Amino acid sequence: MLEISRDYINNLKDDIAEGRDSAIIALLADVHPADIADVFEELKSEENAYVYKLLDKELAADVIVELDEDVRELLLQSFTSKEIAEEVLEHIDSDDASDMIAELPEAKIEEIISHIEDEEKASDIIDLLAYSEGTAGSLMAKELVKVNQNWTVAHCIREMRKQAEELENVYTIYVVDDRGVLLGRLSLKKLLFSASTTRTIIKDIYDPQSIQTVLTDETEEKVANIMEKYDLVALPVVNESGQLLGRITIDDVVDVIMEEAERDYQMASGISEDVESSDGIWTLTRARIPWLLIGMAGGIAAAYVIGVFDIEKNPEMALFIPLITAMAGNAGVQSAAIVVQGLANNSLRMEAITRKLLKELAVGLVNGLICSLVLLLSSIVLDFSINLSITVSVALLSVITFAAVFGTFVPLVLNRYKVDPALATGPFVTTANDIIGLMIYFIVGNMLMTSVVA
Repeated sequence: MLEISRDYINNLKDDIAEGRDSAIIALLADVHPADIADVFEELKSEENAYVYKLLDKELAADVIVELDEDVRELLLQSFTSKEIAEEVLEHIDSDDASDMIAELPEAKIEEIISHIEDEEKASDIIDLLAYSEGTAGSLMAKELVKVNQNWTVAHCIREMRKQAEELENVYTIYVVDDRGVLLGRLSLKKLLFSASTTRTIIKDIYDPQSIQTVLTDETEEKVANIMEKYDLVALPVVNESGQLLGRITIDDVVDVIMEEAERDYQMASGISEDVESSDGIWTLTRARIPWLLIGMAGGIAAAYVIGVFDIEKNPEMALFIPLITAMAGNAGVQSAAIVVQGLANNSLRMEAITRKLLKELAVGLVNGLICSLVLLLSSIVLDFSINLSITVSVALLSVITFAAVFGTFVPLVLNRYKVDPALATGPFVTTANDIIGLMIYFIVGNMLMTSVVA
């Protein structure tokens, strides 16, 4: 792993400014493409373009795939359509190529593709561009190794050599019939050791067991779940007829998992758009302001609740308002987070909703009892009145129990109506629990305080 120090970057910048190409190549020699991509993050776009053109074509292709989208976009802007086609797309897999140009204007895409000399590569990119973002079709690459069940071992080996030239890693050899329908997979071990002669037919030695596949229109989340569940490093993509179209590799799925985690984290933090720290002020403001306004509206509603219940009758109850709102929000978010996690990894089945709600009700009661007992003892030790201590403890038990059930219910409802349940782990549940928790607090408090006075 390269340690990118300020001196390293300054030396590289000086070499670029002075045009010392050999020194630049020496600085980047034996450096991993991912580390070079990190170096590019520290350079200006014109410096990146200069360095990129000095790199070996294969290394440059690996680097540009690793680059952050914003940096890559600026780098591509410095290239002509012909340079993008010949120096970039020709040397990377079809899925990376289609992702790289997908956001460009349609006319620019057509111009770039027209400069790709490999007609099959161009056709593959065009096919992949047709799939909607976020689907298995948009994730898959066309490059793979497949053999026909009717081929001999000798024919199979010749064809595999041709196909493998386009691949950095051969994960699986797929076996298809004359119509291209996926039948199973063939291991190199069987190919090399199970065949009695080079004239042995593939259908006599391949593994015909059922193989995990995914349709082109399945979501990328489902792809990630399948590969995680079955410990796959590659997943074949087929159409409705079962014809093999491409394959999705684990590195693409790791990117999906990381992006999904980032989106969920941002949503749980009250950020409504996918943003980066490098984005502009207006973009960052637009992503944050909606939930800030919702939180402010919740605060106004909470103030109204306090006013409605006329806190002047029992002013000592105001001392525990921060405690009630904090505990309600925490209990709700904890329950919501567990449910969102279950929905994300597909471990929570919709038929278990009632059982899940009852379980969270029980958990809420237990947690509420423990917290209320601790609060009761603490209040007495701190010399609060016994009436206030009992009132706040009973109210806290009610609030935590409700928040646990509410935090479980909301993500399930959001998921049922196709809304991202990650919303439930953020300001939505917290704000709602603050308001409803205060209502419960004052209703229980007024009832108990009034009965004690009576």
